[in-house]
Amino acid sequence: YQDSLVVTISYRDGDGDLGENDTDQNNLFLEDSRNGVVYGFRIRQLAPDDATIAIEGNLNVTMPNVPIIGSGNTESLNYSIWVVDRAGNESERVSSSAIAVNR
Repeated sequence: YQDSLVVTISYRDGDGDLGENDTDQNNLFLEDSRNGVVYGFRIRQLAPDDATIAIEGNLNVTMPNVPIIGSGNTESLNYSIWVVDRAGNESERVSSSAIAVNR
């Protein structure tokens, strides 16, 4: 519970409808491989509503206080990661590399 984990995600969206202005709407998801818990985040809207432009870049997601959930001193996990655009299209799910969590 001392350090945060920053996950960097590269994206490419052909029609620019990634992101959301509604602060209550999650559109970026990370699922913990150890217990199946899904964490939701909001990507702010990256292009105007009426724009149909290709956008790409990197997003940094901070996972504060990633705990050890078992009884050991070290655990390994990865995240399954996906996004949903404003049209409701879900991206392919990708996996992070292995992450070591230490007590």
